[in-house]
Amino acid sequence: MIGEKKIVVLGALEFSSIAVGFTAMDEMVKIAPITIIDARTISSGKYLIIFTGDVASVEYAFRRGSDIGMDYIVDSLFLPQVHEDVISAIGTTLQTGQWDAIGIIETSSVISSIEAADSAAKEAEVQIIEIRLADGFGGKSYVKMSGTLTDVQSSMASGIVKAKAKDTLVMDTIIPQPHKEIKPFFM
Repeated sequence: MIGEKKIVVLGALEFSSIAVGFTAMDEMVKIAPITIIDARTISSGKYLIIFTGDVASVEYAFRRGSDIGMDYIVDSLFLPQVHEDVISAIGTTLQTGQWDAIGIIETSSVISSIEAADSAAKEAEVQIIEIRLADGFGGKSYVKMSGTLTDVQSSMASGIVKAKAKDTLVMDTIIPQPHKEIKPFFM
């Protein structure tokens, strides 16, 4: 329908076993028409699968992957209405013109970082610039955002609550009026 917003669904499974992760991914794509956004080994010998599709397909694949992974699941996520900024920021750095304030939430799992980003994006008018997925960080992950100071503060508070609920918050910071010299390193 014209003007109807497409519902974006995101699923993610983080396994402590690489072999189990590959097995689960194979079974998941065999039983449901999902699109794998990212699937790979990550630091600390874990395996990550991030996928999307329609609600029923993602839910079905998520359940199948969870059943296969059972005791090997480190963290999981089924998010039926993920904020559109989250998917575009996974594993990449987006450019932003807004440079009033920046915020960073660092977590001990990839999935908790995605959840924190989604919560932050839905809370206020911030741009999710990047969700870095565990590579070179000892299994940790982080989300970066920018916006006005008030929006970044509100969004950070919301994202931090999500990370604390899973006991995965490592550190968080807000930098008001960041110096222009750090922008190339932030972006």
